[in-house]
Amino acid sequence: METFLLLNRWLHITAGFIGFFVAPAALYVRKGGAAHRLWGRIFFWAMVVAGTTAIVSASLHGLTFLLLTGIFSLYLAWFGYRSVYHKRLSRGEVRPALVDWLGVGLGTAVFAGTLLYGLLQIKTNPVPVVFGIIGLMTTLRQARAFRQRGPWTAGQWLLNHMSGFVGSYIAAVSAFSATSLTFIPFPLNFLWPTLVMVPPLIWVQRRYKKQFAAGRHPEKVVEVRIQPELAGAVR
Repeated sequence: METFLLLNRWLHITAGFIGFFVAPAALYVRKGGAAHRLWGRIFFWAMVVAGTTAIVSASLHGLTFLLLTGIFSLYLAWFGYRSVYHKRLSRGEVRPALVDWLGVGLGTAVFAGTLLYGLLQIKTNPVPVVFGIIGLMTTLRQARAFRQRGPWTAGQWLLNHMSGFVGSYIAAVSAFSATSLTFIPFPLNFLWPTLVMVPPLIWVQRRYKKQFAAGRHPEKVVEVRIQPELAGAVR
């Protein structure tokens, strides 16, 4: 067991380290270009490994909040990645796949649990309340979009893609800050990434929304290429 835990710990550290530096690279390069897709895929799989190993470690050590944080980061990474394949939903050509509904359902249950967990100990740890509210807003908004008949709002898949990946990065940085940056007082050590990164995200999304509202097609804003076999996963 000790060998397994040590391996799990080093996998988590390595994946987190890769994701920590790859995410800014994906944000810096031209959106939709080859470099962006490459760094984005590396970041996604790094978050999958980091989130999974965090869940394993937190489960074995009984660390409920870190367990929920790992699931939070993992879900948002999946949400951001999956959103790219919702491009055809914006055209009203297809309906959400079963995997989309399963993901939203699981995410809603986890984030509702996170919020409840936070409310039960809000006097000592308000952070789960913040993460739970953000998570529920994400999943409930997505479920409402999945139920919508007809095409999505132009560019909604792109805004979801941005929210998911940036949100996953925020969760990962928050966990790193809480466990490593001990000089930052609680709960600021958990919340500063949200306070720093969310305003720029909102600003960029609003800028894109203005372009979409002015009639500029989302595909003219960013280049998007989806592998045919994966694009067919949306039914």
